[in-house]
Amino acid sequence: MTRPVRTTAAVAATLFFTLSLAGCATSASNGDGTASAPATESSTQALEPADITVLAAASLTEAFDDLATQFEQVNPSVSVTVSYGGSGALATQIIEGAPADVFASAAEPPMQQVVDAGLAENPEVFATNSLELVVPAGNPAGVTGLDDLANPDLRIALCDESVPCGAASAELLANAGVTAAPDTLESDVKAVLTKVSLGEVDAALVYRTDVEAGGDDVEGIEVDGAAAVVNRYPIAALTGSGAPEAAAAFVAFVTGDAGRETLDAYGFGTP
Repeated sequence: MTRPVRTTAAVAATLFFTLSLAGCATSASNGDGTASAPATESSTQALEPADITVLAAASLTEAFDDLATQFEQVNPSVSVTVSYGGSGALATQIIEGAPADVFASAAEPPMQQVVDAGLAENPEVFATNSLELVVPAGNPAGVTGLDDLANPDLRIALCDESVPCGAASAELLANAGVTAAPDTLESDVKAVLTKVSLGEVDAALVYRTDVEAGGDDVEGIEVDGAAAVVNRYPIAALTGSGAPEAAAAFVAFVTGDAGRETLDAYGFGTP
């Protein structure tokens, strides 16, 4: 998919901070009167020209759009293409041979599948996320809590249990003793959010970051027990990458200070 270039206040601040660090590095001396090469979070020297493909969980869309743009600003020799989807489906694609350089999952089990297949090593958890109820703007159905997801008179959307947001939703509902009556099960969290944004359903469970991403089209309702069901997001460079240095540099960028600042801005938790 084509990744749009977006600029937000948070990103602008992050870029200024990151590029300022790089600028400071250029003034450092090697001790012989020459200037040191600029250091960045992603590399200690200029990367070779490369195109890398990042497969990332759908819930990372807004944050990774910005992070990819930032990374390209700092490393102009590298072009980053990000493709989003359900983490389980992405893991299957990698195992079946889809060309990719980096995998970022919304939960640890899909990443473990890739590791077990020998296609990734030493994944690092870089963010966390939890669930919220989400309703269309104005909450026309008057939804107040998880119990409403069992109401057959309401239109309910959930993620399929085969993807991390669905597995987390099932755990949260089980902990609350609620048997939901979903009208639709979606393959990723963005598909669920879209149905809420368009008013096609009355309520759904999505990540809190997706509630923020939904803007004025949706409203979030915090639910008891959400803090006990936390998704941990791992990232790793893939062993079959055709550009291993650039892939490793992107992972380092996401897990570094610039990545943390951007992820914080989009509502992701710190592991």
